[in-house]
Amino acid sequence: MKKKSGFTIIELSIVLIFSALLVVIFFIQKINTDAMHRDEQRKEAINAMYYALEEGFYASNGYYPEEISEENLKVMDPELFTDPYGLNLGTEGSTYSYEPANCDNGKCKEYTLRATLEKEDEYIKKNRENS
Repeated sequence: MKKKSGFTIIELSIVLIFSALLVVIFFIQKINTDAMHRDEQRKEAINAMYYALEEGFYASNGYYPEEISEENLKVMDPELFTDPYGLNLGTEGSTYSYEPANCDNGKCKEYTLRATLEKEDEYIKKNRENS
């Protein structure tokens, strides 16, 4: 009796299922890695805004602005005002927000910077305690 060489349908099915599982795992990891990368971009942008406000704006003026933008935070890269989805700070739907507090005539004593993250809780930076 001659023995046939080759793979059975069961063996081929197992290989295909295993391959499909590997592809699914790869894409899930890629999605998670991309989200973590966007979260890191958001944190970097919030930190840049924070230091521009503290070391640049407040150090020169003694107060915080009611709004932040490229015009009053010139020491900062303007591209950092745009979130990973292309929305500018203050635009509806943006993952960045600036919330001034305790303001009088456009001069504020406090603020909160926020970034909505995908894989972690909200990233928040508040003004330094200035006396």
